[in-house]
Amino acid sequence: MRAPVTRRKLKRNNTLPFHTLRALKSFVIQHGVAWCTGFFLAPSPAKVRCDNPNNNTLQILTMSDAGLPAGWEVRHSTSKNLPYYFNASQQVSRWEPPQGTDTDKLKNYMARNHSASEIKPEPSAANGNEGKIRAAHLLVKHKDSRRPSSWREADITRTKEEAMTIILAHEQRIRSGQTTLGNLAVSESDCSSARKMGDLGYFGKGDMQKEFEDAAFNLKPGEISHVVETASGLHLIERIE
Repeated sequence: MRAPVTRRKLKRNNTLPFHTLRALKSFVIQHGVAWCTGFFLAPSPAKVRCDNPNNNTLQILTMSDAGLPAGWEVRHSTSKNLPYYFNASQQVSRWEPPQGTDTDKLKNYMARNHSASEIKPEPSAANGNEGKIRAAHLLVKHKDSRRPSSWREADITRTKEEAMTIILAHEQRIRSGQTTLGNLAVSESDCSSARKMGDLGYFGKGDMQKEFEDAAFNLKPGEISHVVETASGLHLIERIE
């Protein structure tokens, strides 16, 4: 059961001395917490929520279930439409989780808070996507992958054999009907497309690595590939359109 969120409300007086407000903001920056209109979050926040920015209260919201080290928080990139990791005191941002992250907590948090609830429609082939297909995938990386890190793990050390065991177990769950590729990708894929249930959108010939492209184009809509190996790692691919 998820631990309850602890909230403590402090009345915000419009006549508070400037040095008091400055001290509060200094505390926020020093402890790497997020400042938001109406309230700030206690150390190691999991997310920012402005439930009622017009409410004349200052709220402290304690939520550390993202599994990040002290000072780090999850933010959302509006340009990429993806979450990233930010340290306010160091003014550092990165796409991969920082060292010391509890990866189990992080993937559960991401599955709950930073993933689409369904694969959303994209422009059809009639809108400039002729000759292209749309697919989703689940990627499991290993230490010999081209870039052995991901949003789930800063340093991937598993062997290719271990990665194969993992992805074959995923394939078995999908084919048995226990889950779908998209739902599993949300927490288990080492690609940033996990936040979109593995959806890669439309792509054409020459856009992807050849092994991936060949497998994807050989699928019919609704079909799922067996394990496909590329320089990036091991994939399961589902053709959407």
